[in-house]
Amino acid sequence: MRIGELAHRSDCDVETVRFYEREGLLDVPAREANGYRLYSEAHLVQLKFVRHCRSLGMGLPDVRILRSFQANPDLACDEINQLIDRQIERIHQQLDSLQLLERQLHKLRDTCHANRKAGQCGIMRNLARAAEGGDCSCHPPAATN
Repeated sequence: MRIGELAHRSDCDVETVRFYEREGLLDVPAREANGYRLYSEAHLVQLKFVRHCRSLGMGLPDVRILRSFQANPDLACDEINQLIDRQIERIHQQLDSLQLLERQLHKLRDTCHANRKAGQCGIMRNLARAAEGGDCSCHPPAATN
């Protein structure tokens, strides 16, 4: 199959296929006499594998590692387990960061409860004060030792 069909069957853009190919995440396809790439069902499986990993938030280096295990199925899977454990830890860190961000936004939102003009809005005042190097409600001053 040609690249357009591969992209269509994997529900992605042609540029995505080219990108993953450049990144070495897909096996190099054969070429037709006219130079067009010729992809197989194996390429479709590889592409779907990569896209599934990416949908789980995995970065290209981790996907590359998993693809190497896919190509070498007799290897022990300890490193795969560690890779997934690291991904889970990254997700926990992201959750913590998002919860902090949510708390900061609530603090900022709490500075304006009335329908005022923008010049009197507590949110705008906090944002402007922070832009000028001052303290704001959402980012309390750092504790000094």
